[in-house]
This record gives sequence, structure tokens and C-alpha cells, in this order.
Amino acid sequence: MRRPSRRRRPAHRRAGAGARAPGPVPGRIDVWNPVRLPSPRRRLTAALTGGSALVLVLGGTTAFTTLHKDVRVDVDGSSREVGTFSRTVADVLRDEGITVGAHDVVAPAPDTELREGQDVVVRYGRRLDLTVDGEQRTYWTTATTVQAALDDLGVRADGARLSASRSQPLGRQGLQLRVDTPKDVVVAADGAETPRTTTAADVAGLLAEAGVVLRPLDTVSAPTTAPVTAGLRVQVVRVDVTTSTEVQAIGHGSRTEETADLYVGERRVSVEGRDGSKTLTFEDETHDGVRVRHDLVGEHVDAEPVEEVVQVGTKPKPAPAPTGGGSVAGADGLNWAALAACESGGNPGIVSSSGRYHGLYQFSVSTWRAVGGSGLPSQASAAEQTYRAKLLYARAGAGQWPVCGKRL
Repeated sequence: MRRPSRRRRPAHRRAGAGARAPGPVPGRIDVWNPVRLPSPRRRLTAALTGGSALVLVLGGTTAFTTLHKDVRVDVDGSSREVGTFSRTVADVLRDEGITVGAHDVVAPAPDTELREGQDVVVRYGRRLDLTVDGEQRTYWTTATTVQAALDDLGVRADGARLSASRSQPLGRQGLQLRVDTPKDVVVAADGAETPRTTTAADVAGLLAEAGVVLRPLDTVSAPTTAPVTAGLRVQVVRVDVTTSTEVQAIGHGSRTEETADLYVGERRVSVEGRDGSKTLTFEDETHDGVRVRHDLVGEHVDAEPVEEVVQVGTKPKPAPAPTGGGSVAGADGLNWAALAACESGGNPGIVSSSGRYHGLYQFSVSTWRAVGGSGLPSQASAAEQTYRAKLLYARAGAGQWPVCGKRL
């Protein structure tokens, strides 16, 4: 680098401190401190240099004006003004940190070149798991409320029951929504059959809506979890299970035993028979008041029966001997069986209701003894009774039997 030259001092400075500057010389121009003007070459260079700077400034302003844009970005209804150098819609979304997926909507399309004042609209997709009257489908929608989503999907929900409020916001996390439309059904319960219009989702909800309270044993014609469909008829049967009791007699029965205290053919009741009793417990099932089941579930004996014992004689009976010199001649050929059938029904042990007449031929005790009988006629054998009847006939004829004697 060349060292700059020193500037020469004026003459009055070189002459010393006390020297005075020389005065002007006549006919001479004083040029010791001239003002230098730029040369034509320097003026051209300066002009060119200044022009280049102006071109650069003007060129940068033009580029800035061309690349910079003011746009508005609207995301789900929330908008803001954005100044950007982005070239396309996708670029400005990326610069703004907005990520979109397959179910989101961007308008205009992401590859569209931005223009000054452009509106960029982003609507995020929401998953809607929609169940209409038990039929489930999955949709994607950009609607931001439940009602708007239903409108977009063309779902008619007038008068329907929704699992969420119609005005509820539909967030980006999505929503599970159930829609139950009105249906005409019939509920039959407690003796009444009632048509009604319902939006209940299932049979349980329908019965609750109808005020029908199910008891543990009641039956329903359809499962309570079954969906409600148009024209459905639900029948409720009231089931009751109760217990009842009945008292029944226990027959006493009878048996015979032999005894030598009685003659052959003689019988005697030694133990009177007596019926017992028992209580039976039944379980009854009724459907709407009609008994459909009556099952024995318990039995208790209240009184044991007493068995009747009848003694039958085994002692041989002596041959009857006529007493009083009586004879049965002429009586053997008569129809004594017919007479016995008429008088006693052929029962040798029968006693009249008055207790006065006994046996096959309805002897009175006095008449019986008059013909040699002992004891009671009804306790004698049939042979002995017939023998005594023949003796009576030999003495007095058939008139002893005023009604049946003609059968002899």
C-alpha cells in the first residue's frame, strides 16, 4: 500500500511563527487552496456505481413484492392472516405446522399456487360410528356438531332419540352416536294390550317406557336385549309360584286272624279300624293367574291309621241236635236261599238298624232262643241259622216271615 503524502504547509507557516503571509502579487491568481472538481472519468464511474446500486435496490424490491403474499388460513372455522413466501398451499400449511390426513379436506388443493389474498380452508375429518336402529356404520365427516353431521350424511332423525345432544360439538377424536327412530309397537301385559310409538333402543327400554316392571319369574316373548323394530309385539306373562296344602285320609285296611275261641264260620272284630290322615304340600305355578303346574313337594302324616283286625273261628262246631222234640220234616225241600236273600241279602252276620233282628232270616233274639238257639243269631253259622229257621217253619209255618215267606 502506498503511504499517503504529507500535505505541504503554506508559505507563511514555513516562514516561522512570526512571519506574515505575503500579500497578493498584482497580475497573478492565488491558487494555493483550490477546490478540485471530479474528472469526467470519475464522474462516469460514480454515475455507473450509483446506477448499479439503484438497480439492485429496485430489483430487490420487485422480488420481495413478487414473492411475499398475504393470505388467510381457516382451520375448522378459526381463521388468521398469514404473511408468507410460500409458493403453494401445501407449503403454507407446512410452514404453519398444519398437518392433514386422508380424511381431511383442504381447499384449494395442496398443489395449488398461492395468490395474494388467497383463502386456504382446512376442515379436519371426524370419525362417526353411527348406529341407526341397531345397524352400525362408520362415516368420516368434516361437520363440527352432531346435527351438522347428521345433515351431511342425510340421516333423517326427526323425532328420534339420540345418545348425544344434537348441539354437541364433534371433536377430532370422533364420536359414537346411536339414533333410534320412532316405531309403532304393541305391549301386552297385565291383561291389557297397548299400541304405542316408541324410540326405545331395546325391549328392556320399551317396557320401562311403558311402565311395565318385570319380576324375577316373569317371562317376555322377546329377549330384553333385543332391538325394537317396527310392528314388534311384546307379550309379558306374569309368573307366580306358590304353595298349597291338602289333607287326605289314609285308609285303615284290615286283616284276619284265626282264633279257637270261635266256632268255624264265626267272625268277630277284635280291633276297630280307624282311618288316618296326612297333609300334602303342593307347589303351584300360575301364568297370568291360570294354574299350569301342581307338583307334590312334601307329605306329612298327621295321624296313623289303625288296622282293623277280624277274628275267624277255628273251633269245630258240634252237630246241631233238635231241641224240644221239634222236627224239620217237610221243610228241607223249601227254597231257603230265596228267603235269606229277601230277608238279609244272604248275609249271615247282618243286624237290622234297630238292632232287633239278626242273621239270614232276621231272627229276633227271643224267637231264636225259642227254637233252641244260643247267643245271637248273627254270630251263629249259616247252617245253624237255616236249621233253626226250618224248626220255626215246622212249628209256625211261613207266616213268621210275612213279606218274604212266600219265596219259600
